[in-house]
Amino acid sequence: MTEEWAERVLDAAEELFYGQGIQAVGMDAVRTAAGVSLKRLYGLYPSKDALVEAYLTRRDARWRGDLERHAAAVPAGRERILAVYDWLERWFAEPGFRGCAFVNSFGELGAGSPAVAAAARAHKEAFCLWLTGLAAEAGAEGAAADRLGRQLALLAEGAIALAALSGTVAPARQAQEVAGTLLERALAE
Repeated sequence: MTEEWAERVLDAAEELFYGQGIQAVGMDAVRTAAGVSLKRLYGLYPSKDALVEAYLTRRDARWRGDLERHAAAVPAGRERILAVYDWLERWFAEPGFRGCAFVNSFGELGAGSPAVAAAARAHKEAFCLWLTGLAAEAGAEGAAADRLGRQLALLAEGAIALAALSGTVAPARQAQEVAGTLLERALAE
């Protein structure tokens, strides 16, 4: 039952933190949205910092897991890499899309919260390493795979930021076009 309560609290925290910002949301709002007592909330997460860390940890697993499952359904190689940007476009179209939860959290708390900064950095590095793996699957080798993976990550990150600011899904398609060009160049070397 404790796990069920923890999930309810994390569901509420994720919706509120992502939708309104971490600093704008108090523990009482999370408690109310989750339908738990303040005592239970603090029994599960002894501080707001602990709740924020749990929220980011789960968000990372869900975000990357969903993206990886989407990409795995596409044949390895060029198509799988380009599918990343299809997934981004789908994500950008979701109601309530507000950009990257990790960039948003870092922007709010990063300088004062080593845990948030570490979570954001770990999320970005894991995404980049995964893209490097896709680049290697597509035929890039060694340093070229690393370079291509980092370039693809930069494209994705830029698309995420621009989609959040512009309120349109167009940056995903634009980034996908550039990714195709980078792939052609990297695989021709």
